[in-house]
Amino acid sequence: MDGENTERTTVFFVDDHEDVREVVRRTLEDLDVEVACFGSAQQCLQALPSRRCDLLITDLRMPDVDGLELIRQVKVISPLLPTIVVTGYGDVKTAVEAMKLGAIEFVEKPLSRRSLQSAVRSVLARVSGNGQSRPVHALTNLERETLVMILDGKSNREIADIRHRSRRTVEDERRRIMKKLGAENLIDLVHIASAMDMSVSQ
Repeated sequence: MDGENTERTTVFFVDDHEDVREVVRRTLEDLDVEVACFGSAQQCLQALPSRRCDLLITDLRMPDVDGLELIRQVKVISPLLPTIVVTGYGDVKTAVEAMKLGAIEFVEKPLSRRSLQSAVRSVLARVSGNGQSRPVHALTNLERETLVMILDGKSNREIADIRHRSRRTVEDERRRIMKKLGAENLIDLVHIASAMDMSVSQ
């Protein structure tokens, strides 16, 4: 783990894979930030009270204490600490829960240098809280209902069965929703919907 505290922006990164930690360390150090890497949530929680931390990045799936529980405990120690979560495609419901706990950005696996650096720059630039509202009124009632089901982790086939519609129709509707909300991928959609206070259980 990194050494003494400095006045430079400090990022905590938590992941149980050493190779991932090393790649992320090098990637973020190119942004001229101090990087402290931890192999477990427990290590991060032990360091947080005594070390400077401007941004927390954590994987969601980890043994023992997972990313969600880490975020819960971090909020007790440092309620305003901005958090980025690293998530896989199949973690939509978990990612939504992380947003409810205060995570403000996602980076989707497999990690790429550009997406990770972009997310970190974005969060550090807006920690002052200058968020923009999204045009929720642009969605029809049917599209809003479909969006809630997407956020609840239902597949296109499951939504089609519930709606008694074809899978192709649901796929087209999903594309319209993403276009209207300016979402390029599923992680964008979760992030935007959370900012719109869309509920996953109605």
